Amino acid sequence: MLDDFLVRAALAGLGTAIAAGLLGCFVVWRRMAYFGDATAHAAILGVAISLAFSLSVFGGVLAVSLAMGLLLHRLEGQGREVNTALGVLAHTALALGLVAVALIPGMRVDLEAYLFGDVLTVTRGDLAVIWGGAAVVAAVLWWHWSALLTATLNPDLAQAAGIDPRREQLILTLMLACVVAVAIKVVGALLITALLIIPAAAARSFARTPEVMAGIAMLFGAIAALGGLGGAIVLNTPVGPSIVCVAAGLFAISRLAGRSG
Repeated sequence: MLDDFLVRAALAGLGTAIAAGLLGCFVVWRRMAYFGDATAHAAILGVAISLAFSLSVFGGVLAVSLAMGLLLHRLEGQGREVNTALGVLAHTALALGLVAVALIPGMRVDLEAYLFGDVLTVTRGDLAVIWGGAAVVAAVLWWHWSALLTATLNPDLAQAAGIDPRREQLILTLMLACVVAVAIKVVGALLITALLIIPAAAARSFARTPEVMAGIAMLFGAIAALGGLGGAIVLNTPVGPSIVCVAAGLFAISRLAGRSG
């Protein structure tokens, strides 16, 4: 069954949707969208390093994304102008990655595949990486759910309960790097943050508890992944942007439903 490239593409989209839906709720609650952008843009630099040294693209993207996440975490802890620093780092990393890819001698690189995703070329090895990454993210969030939720919604209460909000923030930052590395094959570096934010934002209108919101976000992410894949095949459009368009449609429906309710 896995010899069918459409089945592999669908499974890749579902695995990414699970990880992105779970983590996306925390990204929305903590207003970490710019963190996501900076980490995702750094992924292109990871791609360039991987290609230049003939390494695994997933490994290179993960390493650079983790490094960027740790740097952002440190900057935030120093109380600097975080938004400015995020903007500088995000666009610098993207520009460096694009220039580095162009300078790799004797190699023609399809940048669109890394910028906007190329889920139709997913291999069995990619599936193992995607679902393995999704399992890690799900396991860590399940294990730390209570502490992460408390630190997110009420940092003062978290400190009183012996929970270090900075530590929980670091865990989220590292998980964000993992999702970026997992999702780059599906939606690309420029659209990863959209897949994190939009399903979670759409789920907010239908949820009364954080747990329900996380479940609905995963469901909406799965619908967007499968719907975008199907729409791309029928309309002959890029899969990554099509997935985000379906997610945006779900968000619009959720807003309309919230107003009518």
